Amino acid sequence: MSTPKRKFDASRLTPNQLYRVVAPFTDYDGKVHSVGEEWRFLEKNFVPYDDGLSLFVEQNGQKIQIRMQWRDEAQGAVIDDFSDYVEEV
Repeated sequence: MSTPKRKFDASRLTPNQLYRVVAPFTDYDGKVHSVGEEWRFLEKNFVPYDDGLSLFVEQNGQKIQIRMQWRDEAQGAVIDDFSDYVEEV
């Protein structure tokens, strides 16, 4: 019997953890993050006024910002169920 997969939202990523995209998602800037994409989570920033959540990750030696908006009409569902889109490696 396997251990149930840990559920988490995008604000609960673990610093220095490597993550892999397992289901495609589109960020606030319209960039599609495809299955197989991998990056190491560095830090996050939340801007309450705009419900903006920025994830800062390292990918191929470069610091990348993944911007999302925590609203139903934007990336809210992706943020809430982020463990359905990425897995810990």
